[in-house]
Amino acid sequence: MILPRNNVNSAERIPRRDAPDFEESESGMMRSISEDGFLNVALNDSNQYGPHAMIMLLGVFASVTGIILLVLMAIF
Repeated sequence: MILPRNNVNSAERIPRRDAPDFEESESGMMRSISEDGFLNVALNDSNQYGPHAMIMLLGVFASVTGIILLVLMAIF
């Protein structure tokens, strides 16, 4: 069953939360993330580059996890 586009909000099973407050930054992505703090932007969405910082954080965690697994495979 396809619902009409104007009735999407009432058909959602999980209601959307309000967007977090953030400050628009006029500088580039890397400068904005470094000015507001990497973890603050990634976890608290302090500026408009929150999703970008979260993807970078995901890459860092995946790399660290891969290195740990590689070391453990070499040891055992």
